[in-house]
Amino acid sequence: MELTKYICHRKPERSFFIKGHQFPVCARCTGFYTGLIVFLIWNHFFKINYGINTLIISIMLMIPVAIDGFTQYFGPRESTNTLRFITGFVGGIGLIIFLKIVIRGILNVLL
Repeated sequence: MELTKYICHRKPERSFFIKGHQFPVCARCTGFYTGLIVFLIWNHFFKINYGINTLIISIMLMIPVAIDGFTQYFGPRESTNTLRFITGFVGGIGLIIFLKIVIRGILNVLL
């Protein structure tokens, strides 16, 4: 049983291929994971202050991926892999910032 089937649908038409080999996750998930990793590396060198403004920014960064995903799922349009990757990348950055804020908040309450 493959673990990736629990974290991504892996539809071939929504995935990238290199030399005939499908990526282990779809284009949107590839963008999410790339955004997460890039932000964590960037944040290691350039620290940011986490507060209410950062929380609002993180939510705003997740809006494009939500719009792209919902309009494709419920609407008459079909997204492209490039758009899926870009919105996933931006959404991944927003998600990791959001998670860092939430985790810091929980730790501040508990400690």
